[in-house]
Amino acid sequence: MSWDRQITIKTARELEIMRAAGRINAEALAAARNAAQIGATTADVNAAAEEILNKHGVHSPFKNYPGPYPYPASTCISLNEELVHGIPGNRKLREGDIVSVDCGTVYEGWVADSAITFGVGSISEEARKLLEATERSLQAGIEKMVPGHRVGDVSAAIQTCAESYGFQVVREYTGHGVGRMMHEGPQVPNYGTPGRGLLLRNGMTIALEPMVLVGTYRTRVMPDQWTVCSLDGSLTAHFEHSVAVTDNGPVILTLP
Repeated sequence: MSWDRQITIKTARELEIMRAAGRINAEALAAARNAAQIGATTADVNAAAEEILNKHGVHSPFKNYPGPYPYPASTCISLNEELVHGIPGNRKLREGDIVSVDCGTVYEGWVADSAITFGVGSISEEARKLLEATERSLQAGIEKMVPGHRVGDVSAAIQTCAESYGFQVVREYTGHGVGRMMHEGPQVPNYGTPGRGLLLRNGMTIALEPMVLVGTYRTRVMPDQWTVCSLDGSLTAHFEHSVAVTDNGPVILTLP
């Protein structure tokens, strides 16, 4: 996947607009989670998120995103071994599934991007541990997003946390800058070396998104040309927040 590498510094007013976009995005994710009941389809889950976007008169930057063919939905919904970019459809949710929902919102020309992973009904202990590890890896990365740190500090924090649970982080897919476009610079991998990489500055906004796998970190793309799965079929999880680097510490833009 390629995108414009330009890094943009946002003003306080622009961050306020991105925060408003983030609140809508969080509401859409909450609706998607509520719809994710046993027997519901992934299309039902996508429709619940779309209903919130429509209510606010906004749209998703995911829909019609260029790729092997235009992405057809407002969310990416990925189950179990599916890591990211799962296309909503007629697949029904079952007891024990873990579901990743990735959603974006464009509000007044500014983008919010975030994702959650959760269980359907009762899930295995391995799945519960994976969700905890992935969410904590996101928090570890966020804590490093302060002026004067480098991208490698953020990446290393994510990697160290995930691997402390015995899991792996993906190599092929990364976090990214976010602003007027969904994909801006810089890229922020989920692995790295402290003290290396781009210097973080006040006003930068980055979508951090740990993608964690129980087994190998290697992945494969399914025949639909979008869905990314673990190569060995093991469980995966994905959490994401859009976060601003500020002189007062990191500010999560995609909270409810």
